[in-house]
Amino acid sequence: MSRSFHALMLAGALGVGLLAFGLNSSAATGPGKIRLTSRELSRVRVDLGRPGRGAGDTEIVRQNLFNKRLKTKPFGQAEYVCTYTTSLSRACTVTFFLPRGRLMAGGSIRYQELYELAVLGGTRLYDNARGTLTVIRTTRRPLRQILVFRLSG
Repeated sequence: MSRSFHALMLAGALGVGLLAFGLNSSAATGPGKIRLTSRELSRVRVDLGRPGRGAGDTEIVRQNLFNKRLKTKPFGQAEYVCTYTTSLSRACTVTFFLPRGRLMAGGSIRYQELYELAVLGGTRLYDNARGTLTVIRTTRRPLRQILVFRLSG
């Protein structure tokens, strides 16, 4: 067998070995828990059809994010975009803008006092993030919440 054939086989084996050991470009978030607080900055409702909340109406909410154990100033923001499916329930997607990347969550919200959303993914540090987000309302005006992300991967 020729040297070029052996070199080609060695290069192929090396490439397969690198992939097997996970030295590729995709990152994994890994298990972890993130606890934040939020304060609402703005809420805009777009009322379609008959007056009052109903199917198809949209709500856009912006919040500041805090970790008061580290500093008192906000370090990120959240943007909710929700579409009402009934007068009480809404389907929402949320983007959390954090210093080391973004987290995306989504699902159905019926009661704002306590709800859970699926973590759908993220960018940079949170690339391939999966898990759940539990939200607990602590005050109504201004709206403040505790957010607990439980990330599994």
